[in-house]
Amino acid sequence: MRTAPFTESWELPGYCEHTGQWVRLVPLHVQHDCLELFVAANTPSLWDYMTHGPFESEAAFRAYLESLQGRGDLQPYTVRRLADSAALGMLSVMRIEPRDGVAELGSIWYTPKAQRTATNTECIYLLLKHLFETCDYRRVEWKCNARNAPSAAAARRLGFSYEGCFRQHMISKAQSRDTLWFAMLDGEWEQKKANFERVLYSGESVSLSALNAPP
Repeated sequence: MRTAPFTESWELPGYCEHTGQWVRLVPLHVQHDCLELFVAANTPSLWDYMTHGPFESEAAFRAYLESLQGRGDLQPYTVRRLADSAALGMLSVMRIEPRDGVAELGSIWYTPKAQRTATNTECIYLLLKHLFETCDYRRVEWKCNARNAPSAAAARRLGFSYEGCFRQHMISKAQSRDTLWFAMLDGEWEQKKANFERVLYSGESVSLSALNAPP
């Protein structure tokens, strides 16, 4: 963990594969991933609070995926089940700010069969570990539409602290959007990491929400 004075910028996070016990996060490869992801994403409600989608055709979805590539501040991942390499969804490291050592986890969606499993918990754990330990970043953010109660609940369960509501923050799909902000800091990671690993790998039946609940 870096301490002041901060005289040098951070490096961009390495855009590389991450492997856990249940999932593998693979940098997006449009040609290889498009059709499988399109099928996995073919549930319109997945896109209710996303800035894009749903997509009526594979061609439209491919154009969306292609728009995610080649951007220095965005690293999209395909989530694959480790057991059989099936595509389960996507998430991104985004709004990367090397000058400040800050990044956001977002644009997260999973096929319904992967919801309420360890998938999202391990995905977030792997990327937080990468950002805080390998990249030495200071802050990781999570933002969501204020109407997206499941996402806000997930942020709290995963150990992000609520920081406030940006009212009328943006226009999304022709609607005014209030945005809830959450964040986790480098000084908090050691305890949050222990909580993740206890839930994911210890074999105990323990609630991550309970472990991360405010005192």
